[in-house]
Amino acid sequence: MGIFDRISTIFKANVNHMISKAEDPEKMLNQITEEMREQLVKVKQQVTSAIADEKRLQKQYRKENETAQEWERKATLALEKGSEDLAREALVRRKEHANLAAEYEVQWNKQKQAVETLKENLRSLERKIDEANRKKGLLIARQKRAQAQKQIHETMAGLKDSSAFDSFARMEEKVEDTEARADAAEEMAVDEDDILEDQFAALEDTGDIDAELAALKTKLDKSGDA
Repeated sequence: MGIFDRISTIFKANVNHMISKAEDPEKMLNQITEEMREQLVKVKQQVTSAIADEKRLQKQYRKENETAQEWERKATLALEKGSEDLAREALVRRKEHANLAAEYEVQWNKQKQAVETLKENLRSLERKIDEANRKKGLLIARQKRAQAQKQIHETMAGLKDSSAFDSFARMEEKVEDTEARADAAEEMAVDEDDILEDQFAALEDTGDIDAELAALKTKLDKSGDA
């Protein structure tokens, strides 16, 4: 399993665990992006290590190649000086280093290709993380709007419950009854005042009649005397 496969497996496991336990989507998204940043740091470290290995292989290849060339120069010098045995020994050494150089070159080229692949994967991961960060704000905004809509619908659903309106209706009836009783009391108070005034008026009318009756008697008495 490669570096990115291992990281992807770990990351997916962590994300699935967070999603299954998530209560606050915003908190979950922040945790996911933080996890992605942590994985990005690890990937960069792996890529840096791979580049360092590639540089070491390149350096060893060049060193062995230069050493092989140096032994070839020594073999040529030995032949020029008439020392064929020494030239032969130098060529043996040149071949050993040339073979090592060839092996290092093969490994260097393979490591170089691996590094390029890792770099491309790293760039892809960085693009995905950037996209995730951009989407995070949008997702949080959408979640908050959905939550607000849910609360509104729940509130409206609660208002549809007739019990609340029934309570208002009962209160309205109670207020109306209180108002009616107040009006009746006021009307009763007015009627009592009218009765009292009528009684006094009757007394006044009775006094006038008595006076007229007395005057009439006096008049009759005077007529009889005459």
